[in-house]
Amino acid sequence: MTVPGDRDTAARDAAARDAAARDAAARDATARGATARGATGRDVAVVTPWYPNPQQEWAGAFVEAMVDATAPGCGDVTVYHTEAWLMRQPPEEVEAARAAHRRLLPVALHPQPAVAGARLLRVPVPTVPEYTFADLAREHASWLREALGGEPIPAPVVHAHVGLRGGWTALQNARPDARVFVTEHASFLDKVLAQPDSRELYEQVLDRCDGFFVVTDVLRDRLAETFPGLADKIRPIANPISFATPRPRPVTELRRWLYVGSLVERKGVGPLLEAFAECRADDPGLTLTMAGAGPLAGALADRAAELGVGGAVTFPGAVPPDRAARLMREHDLLVHAARYETFGVTVVEAVAAGTPVLVTRCGGPERTLAGVADAAGEMIDVADTPAPIVAGYRRLRDRFPDGLDLPRARAVLDERFGYRTVAEAHHRHWFPGAAEADAPDEREVA
Repeated sequence: MTVPGDRDTAARDAAARDAAARDAAARDATARGATARGATGRDVAVVTPWYPNPQQEWAGAFVEAMVDATAPGCGDVTVYHTEAWLMRQPPEEVEAARAAHRRLLPVALHPQPAVAGARLLRVPVPTVPEYTFADLAREHASWLREALGGEPIPAPVVHAHVGLRGGWTALQNARPDARVFVTEHASFLDKVLAQPDSRELYEQVLDRCDGFFVVTDVLRDRLAETFPGLADKIRPIANPISFATPRPRPVTELRRWLYVGSLVERKGVGPLLEAFAECRADDPGLTLTMAGAGPLAGALADRAAELGVGGAVTFPGAVPPDRAARLMREHDLLVHAARYETFGVTVVEAVAAGTPVLVTRCGGPERTLAGVADAAGEMIDVADTPAPIVAGYRRLRDRFPDGLDLPRARAVLDERFGYRTVAEAHHRHWFPGAAEADAPDEREVA
């Protein structure tokens, strides 16, 4: 005779077995579908911890641009976005949360269309605040393997973004004969290399991958200093920038200022606001748009009010790439006063839009604008005060427009960082022997 309690237990056990079977079938289907698609030598997988999502449309925009640039000319392209989901539960609840996540993971695995005909698969990765970068990399690798049902990534070419969460994840999940390439563009690289376990894992990535690229010489120099025995393996290939949509009419005056980026101290947004207030005292028609999010947003708004320029400063928050590009075409001057940048994408994007720039010599921009800095705008020294920004703006205003040559700067940067140039550089490495005569030298790309 079966008592009610026994029936309840049996029912729960049966439900658990059914759920486990469904989970296993879903994972197997995901893996089989991926394997079936990875059939040609020009199929490419992209592994990245960052990619735009509905909550953060700007996050990983440079990765999306890389896919948009390189996917044409490839076979099937699948983007595996291993997306960190931070858990703040007490330690005794973390394992239970992981177990629940594992059971629910198949529900989240729904490939969706991405740019340039690519496919996007988002893989949630539960993490905790105490993780080092090496810990994070191992978690990303483990959960991607879980999503693939234990099968390797089927593509013969795998392109990973950032050394650990992308590169290590790719190496741990690529098929044995796949060729794995890594692009490093993280501005926080020093923090990664400062952690002993992360530095050790990073060296393994650099040693094992088939090609390792950096978006600027600033990163190459840092990595070569840390891993001198592997320095010859590091090659520069820049972030791709779209030059497809210039502004409809040239800039005629430098009165509508624009900043696009995080509202954090490293970006020099405080001195920028102070400099704007000082320049507006001379010209009350000046306006400033500070597009971005960050911990300084409230303090900047308060300070603008204190300076008496609250009505002239707009804070639209973080904006997606398409709106950022539109803002650049609608403003007269991009002001970028960062203390450190590895590349400075927004600076090149502004020139691509036909907008002059006022930018600090903060590492990346003086290299990306080499040879055309005066044609594109004005470069200033990094400082903790508004004085260099004010002086730089006045110099630029005094020589505008005849002292600039934005069409020439735009043409030069298109040859360096445009979609075609960057795509050809990657394709030459991904598909050796194909159209080598038409591919540019990487030195021209970075």
